[in-house]
Amino acid sequence: GSGQVKLQATPAAKDYASGPVKEVSGLRVFTFFFPDERSLTARFVEHGYPPPQFQTTPNGRRAMVLDPENQWVELVVMPGAAPSVYQSMEVGLTVTDLEKSRAFYREFVGLDELPAVDDPVLGVKRYPYRHGTTTVTLWSFGKGLAANTRSAGIQYVVSDVEAVDVKAKAQNVKIDTPLGNFSAGLRTIWLSGPDGITNYFAQILRRAPSTPTR
Repeated sequence: GSGQVKLQATPAAKDYASGPVKEVSGLRVFTFFFPDERSLTARFVEHGYPPPQFQTTPNGRRAMVLDPENQWVELVVMPGAAPSVYQSMEVGLTVTDLEKSRAFYREFVGLDELPAVDDPVLGVKRYPYRHGTTTVTLWSFGKGLAANTRSAGIQYVVSDVEAVDVKAKAQNVKIDTPLGNFSAGLRTIWLSGPDGITNYFAQILRRAPSTPTR
């Protein structure tokens, strides 16, 4: 789909809290969808990883695995689904203040709120918020969790980052990195959601056409 997963080196990554999804708040899970369990499992084995242990759920066969940097990845096998399903991805956030986080992604970020669904694997309700082929999903296991709010975050490409800056200041959203030019072609602002999860808004700047010289 139109979503991307970007990897970057984080020198302090090993200092951040890690552990089961239920025990640490932050961006905890990337979810991808596949049509065939056998070929997916074969790829894991081929590359030296343990075969995923799938569970049958009402919404497909699911498995949770760890990538080489201990980031959780959810694999969902749904044979015969529409092609758009396999082009989509989900980003799962463990939050401690569910209502504040729901309001943030619904009203500040402006994602489409979908009906909540039961998650038989995690044992909680999922609260999904969609934009295009990407869905941000919230769940909560209460307060008092260790927090990892910096080893992963969410980036949005926007057409007017100045408007995001104005809105953030008007609504007292915490600004981590103020509005500014990240590079010659990118203007950004970095914000924290209610649980401190990084939400990074970027506007691609159009270059002025060059003037021919003689």
